[in-house]
Amino acid sequence: MKSVRSSVRRATTSAVLAAAVTLVAGCARFDDSASTPFSPEPSFGAAEIEPVDPDAPPTSTTANQGPPPGPCVDPDPNVIATCLDTTGGLVMLPGGASALVGERRTGRIMQVAAGQTPVEVTRIDVDGSAGGGLLDLALSPSYSEDGLLYAYVTTGSDNRVVRVAAGDTPKNVLTGIPRGTDGNRGALDFYGPDQLLVLTGDAGSPTAATDPSSLAGKLLRVNSLNPAQSGPAPTVALSGIGTAGDVCTDQTGNIWVTDRTAVEDRLQRIDPLGAVISPVWTWPDKPGVAGCAATPGAVAVSLTNGKAMAVLTTDQDTGAVSAAPSLLVQDRYGRLNGAAISADGTIWAGTVNKDVDGAGPNDDRVVKIPVPAGGGGFD
Repeated sequence: MKSVRSSVRRATTSAVLAAAVTLVAGCARFDDSASTPFSPEPSFGAAEIEPVDPDAPPTSTTANQGPPPGPCVDPDPNVIATCLDTTGGLVMLPGGASALVGERRTGRIMQVAAGQTPVEVTRIDVDGSAGGGLLDLALSPSYSEDGLLYAYVTTGSDNRVVRVAAGDTPKNVLTGIPRGTDGNRGALDFYGPDQLLVLTGDAGSPTAATDPSSLAGKLLRVNSLNPAQSGPAPTVALSGIGTAGDVCTDQTGNIWVTDRTAVEDRLQRIDPLGAVISPVWTWPDKPGVAGCAATPGAVAVSLTNGKAMAVLTTDQDTGAVSAAPSLLVQDRYGRLNGAAISADGTIWAGTVNKDVDGAGPNDDRVVKIPVPAGGGGFD
């Protein structure tokens, strides 16, 4: 979750999350060697919302699907916004009923909410080639008062973090993050009111990810956020990042990081003291981990190539995962990217189907993913 997610989390109530997708032979995408039951079961909150019919066909890339009922109108009640360009970051706004979503290639930042036409809030000049562009968003911890927005973007010369204020041009916060022919993904989240976490990709150079003099392939702690003043250099919290996925935090102070390496995709955890860094889960089949959202006891991870939302139950003390992730909405909305948790406990995600051939007529979209409260399926 991003920025004001802490206030959203306080608005959610505890509910039991049951496995929504059974990993059966031929469908499993994970190493399911762990067999210990989930304990405790994860919870993102509960809400009486429209369930997804598990027997319904996918609504994104089905060749035989009939035409939509109208331009940019989706019959799926859990679709929040349609007809976007391929999405970048996704962040909930205060109150948790609407969100800002970036379009990676255009640099547009759109406000989206259920039942409303997406509205362009602002636009940032970006270079959308080589997988770069407008890659992530984070709200100032005091967004309700200052209206400040932070963005991870690609330019023609580098990747950087900029601060955006209404009616003003973006101001540089951190520049000089290496830009490559690939590996330009990056992510943001706030860790307290004065520290911004910046996850950088390796820019296509695994050696840069382990080079202490390079900003590539790192999780950085940035404590100087005022563009008008030079401050201390960012400190490195984690190195050796491959293709950056996302960074998210939970109410207990844990930091969660997803990234993709040549060997595997992985979810890592840094404890609240910043002293213990541990791999929590790895995916040898590399389903393309992307956005993450976390609460105490659970982490949701978007799978781009896996076309699903993975939910992992975590031990609140150690962060350990004792069983294979559950998969939600597998193959229903296509390739998922950004992730956030709304006030009603649903997971919101942006799609990136226009990045590849076969996008549906209403792609790209922002969708909400109901988390079942029990019964092992969508009731």
